[in-house]
Amino acid sequence: MFCFQCEQTANCSACSGASGVCGKSGAAAQAQDNLTGALITLAGMNSKDYNLFIDGLFTTVTNVNFSVKSIEALIQRAGVKPYDMTQIWNADEDIRSLKSLILFGLRGMAAYAYHARALGYSDDEVNAFFVKALAALGKDLGMDDLLPLVMETGRVNLKCMELLDRANTQTYGTPSPAEVETEIEKGPFIVITGHDLRDLELLLKQTEGKGINIYTHGEMLPAHGYPELRKYNHLKGNFGTAWQNQQKEFDSIPGALLFTTNCLMPPKASYIDRVFTTGLVDFEGVAHIDEAKDFSPVIKKALDLGGYDEYQPGKTLSTGFGHGTILGLADKVIESVKSGAIKHFFLVAGCDGIKSSRNYYREFVKKTPDDTIVLTLACGKFRFNDLDLGNIGGIPRLLDMGQCNDAYGAVKVASALAEAFGCSVNDLPLSLILSWYEQKAVCILLSLLSLGIKDIRLGPTLPAFVSQNVLKYLVENFAIKPITTPDEDLKAIIKH
Repeated sequence: MFCFQCEQTANCSACSGASGVCGKSGAAAQAQDNLTGALITLAGMNSKDYNLFIDGLFTTVTNVNFSVKSIEALIQRAGVKPYDMTQIWNADEDIRSLKSLILFGLRGMAAYAYHARALGYSDDEVNAFFVKALAALGKDLGMDDLLPLVMETGRVNLKCMELLDRANTQTYGTPSPAEVETEIEKGPFIVITGHDLRDLELLLKQTEGKGINIYTHGEMLPAHGYPELRKYNHLKGNFGTAWQNQQKEFDSIPGALLFTTNCLMPPKASYIDRVFTTGLVDFEGVAHIDEAKDFSPVIKKALDLGGYDEYQPGKTLSTGFGHGTILGLADKVIESVKSGAIKHFFLVAGCDGIKSSRNYYREFVKKTPDDTIVLTLACGKFRFNDLDLGNIGGIPRLLDMGQCNDAYGAVKVASALAEAFGCSVNDLPLSLILSWYEQKAVCILLSLLSLGIKDIRLGPTLPAFVSQNVLKYLVENFAIKPITTPDEDLKAIIKH
């Protein structure tokens, strides 16, 4: 196998043995390459099968699909001879780097398009770009052709995230602040993880009145901010933390587990019998819920297991500070900045992961001055969302803006502040401290770069697929830089 698309890539180079660090087998990796090659072939034929492009790309995101059988079913659905992906992996390193940025950005964008489509939303420009960009990957193009396409990937992804934001808010209402308990009540329960709000809604409807409590996990935590979801009384709270801790947190729990999107780790024997996947998520030996979305087997498993015999204590987390809520506080925020009560904003956001070096983000947030605001989104927040940072004039210093796709909301807030102060986003007292793990983080980074946003600090390591020349371009044009230590980075950022 050859795979270097995620942050935990072996030795920061590439996974090339019998299996990847994520647990994906070499056979699954090859099947995913063949699927990607088939999509490139179809795009070169100017196919309009947008659903297949979205499904196929999302299937190849890290920790989505480990099943060779289901991946090969998508290849059969394509019905074409796959483009040979070794032409990309063995290309000149700068060409490989740029094509990888485009491909991995497309994979991340496909995840957002998939969730929007589930709610009945799509966009012609986004759909057409999947075809355009995939077709380009199969062509003999130079850096001058590929660099603009990298930036276009970011620009179109921003439109895709806006589409998903509109789909979510028009379907489930504008998120508002919510206090979420992590305690677990006695009795049967289901833990739902991933990102798909529609799957959560369907599960809530099908479990209503059955004596089963529903708990979110990981990136599903922000669901508690949506009024049309939290109206269900049996949506009780949040179980566990980020995706990489699931093998420990799910070990032998007496509840059913439903995976709706990426972030599936190979289940341990102690709980694999209570794991269910749905949508594009698949793992051999795990029960799969098909597109009919009949969650009866999940419900039966939860009832059979019975849940905990005693109440499990927990703590309280906050979420629901989307752009609608923050912009509703705009006058108060602007006045606080003008008065000097708020001197700086930090967006500490992105994916969590296994490496201990990610403790940087907790220490960074802990050390932020009392006159600063920390915005966060995506599962990286589980490194520090248990911290009590207090408030500034009634505004919490730590504001959870939602899932990774809610980066659109952060852009909207930054743009509104820039307009209010008559400056560019780069002139705001705002610093971006990002963590990345998989391909959705890649497309978000490209979106930020497409807006001309500079001085982004990225960690815990830089992507293995970015060549030295491409990195030099990013540094020279966008001043992108790796994280160092919390103290050094804060000293460089804070000038007062």
